[in-house]
Amino acid sequence: MRALPVFATIGIVSAGLAATQLIARDPKNEAAAELSADGQTFGDGAKVAGPAKTCVPLNQIRNSHVLSDRVIDFDNGTRSSTTYRVVLPQGCPQLGFEQRFAYETSLTQLCAQDIITVLQSPGITRGASCGLAAFQPITPAPRRK
Repeated sequence: MRALPVFATIGIVSAGLAATQLIARDPKNEAAAELSADGQTFGDGAKVAGPAKTCVPLNQIRNSHVLSDRVIDFDNGTRSSTTYRVVLPQGCPQLGFEQRFAYETSLTQLCAQDIITVLQSPGITRGASCGLAAFQPITPAPRRK
């Protein structure tokens, strides 16, 4: 099996903890899990960009952005890439706060049935383990400056 930790980056540690607490409680980030009635737009303004996929090749994942205990965006780090949003079926305790997780897979892809494990501070200790869901291609909402 191949263990690949994925870390969301946040500046310096002391500033990072304060920023993480704000991110975890930001209503916009919580809204990222909610689809509009027409099923085409998420509450944070991201738009559905095609049918959901069960699996995504690992070579298409370079970055992860944890938006809350239920929402993770995966992208390959280029402007022309597809971003995939995963809305976990249930909240994953401390995911939104810690902003980092690891996963193990024996395949060359990450799939909806795979499990992520929250990595907790101080140091790196294992936290909650939670199942992923389908990978929904999205067009992210424009970022405010």
